[in-house]
Amino acid sequence: MTSRHGVLAAVDLGASSGRVVAGRLNQGRLETTEVARFPNGPVAVPAGGTEHLHTDVLGLWSGIRDGLRAAAHAHGPLTSVGIDTWGVDYGLLDADGTLLGTPFHYRDARTAGLPERFARVLAPADHYRHTGTQTQPFNTVFQLAAAAGTAQARYAERLLLLPDLLGHWLTGASFTERTNASTTGLLDITTGDWSPRVLDALTRLTGQDVKRLLAEVVAPASVVGEARPGLGLDGARLVAVGSHDTASAVAATPMEGDAAYISSGTWSLVGVELAAPVLTEAARAADFTNELGVDGTVRFLRNVAGLWLLQQSRRTWQEAGLTAGLPELLAAAGRAPGLRTVVDVDDPVFAPPGDMPARIAEAARRTGQPVPEDPGAVTRCILDSLALAYRQAVHAAAELSGRDVGTIHVVGGGARNHLLCRLTADATGLPVVAGPAEGTAIGNLLTQALAVGELHGGLTAVRDVVRASTPLTRWEPAGSDLAWQQAATRVQP
Repeated sequence: MTSRHGVLAAVDLGASSGRVVAGRLNQGRLETTEVARFPNGPVAVPAGGTEHLHTDVLGLWSGIRDGLRAAAHAHGPLTSVGIDTWGVDYGLLDADGTLLGTPFHYRDARTAGLPERFARVLAPADHYRHTGTQTQPFNTVFQLAAAAGTAQARYAERLLLLPDLLGHWLTGASFTERTNASTTGLLDITTGDWSPRVLDALTRLTGQDVKRLLAEVVAPASVVGEARPGLGLDGARLVAVGSHDTASAVAATPMEGDAAYISSGTWSLVGVELAAPVLTEAARAADFTNELGVDGTVRFLRNVAGLWLLQQSRRTWQEAGLTAGLPELLAAAGRAPGLRTVVDVDDPVFAPPGDMPARIAEAARRTGQPVPEDPGAVTRCILDSLALAYRQAVHAAAELSGRDVGTIHVVGGGARNHLLCRLTADATGLPVVAGPAEGTAIGNLLTQALAVGELHGGLTAVRDVVRASTPLTRWEPAGSDLAWQQAATRVQP
């Protein structure tokens, strides 16, 4: 590859912001430029005497549209566009294609108790054998059960997952991209299509036929449409990339051989890449999920809470007028005693937005550990606790899948957190390779390149480009494994 290729545009929506990144292949390397960034986050809206969390999808669409126009203006006509977001959330359209209300955000509490109700019509073990999906209250299947009987549900004619909804507005095409569909709890993990068994159970629970709402499932790296006239993006093709952001991030993880990965951001997704799902009862009991990836792969992983705890802590400190810059916090955490206090980062108490330092203090008291007294100590507690959770998840992934793991790759924002990477190496006893930090956008762009014929060779070719384009940092494990074993005994789920 010796020539400069066309301009690709990745729309990458994360928990706190969205962005548009332009990319171009040049002599086997990917050149990228962030063209636009816009805010994102759940919006609390009063309804029925309470508040519900929604996604500001109209604000996101405005940012996407303007960002893509800016990319075309700055870099020339766009060859293609790919959209990735978090999983499980969706919008409903009526018969005219009009959005019915604002999509709910997965952190909304309306699905409380729904997994237990659904289990009465489809046993959890049976559900797992068909979908391979970890039971999470926010899974799409439970969101749909919560929506049953609402005005939205009565008038709905089409359900589109969030990246596909935005793609529909961009092109008019209606489809469901497979990697994201595999997060819903509705997809048969072995066939790659909607599960009749699960849909029948959902119909029996709700009295509503959900199957009629669902769009055709398409594989990642499929060209699914062309930008509508009037958007200023004439000729740009929409590619169904790994539209679940973790699928794109893992695609851009330069793994070889016996590696595990950690896609580290607001959430941490910890697992191994396989050729087939692991559908054992042991995997279900360990809260592992099977999600489909780019190029026919399976991401066998566990969801770990991630940097959400630190993000919410920083917000609390900023509101209190305290210094909460990340470099200062990490420097203070590096000086704080290690493994003094650890918490179960997956405790549901840490899931909602709010005063995270107060919740951590309460967890420390409850488990008889020293209460972190200042931001540096709280930050060290969070990072130690994340590293401990990574240790447990990596070891479990290896045992449950029958894979030996010799290296851990960290991609996403956490790859820039050198203290967390070092602690992860120490906790797991395995070398950690960090990078790329922008893995999701890179995976999005390179999947587009596969789809439009600018790159050939599937994931092997994608990862070759990543290695050629991205500096990687390696940490070797140090310290005492016994100290981490002892710390694990202080975490009470």
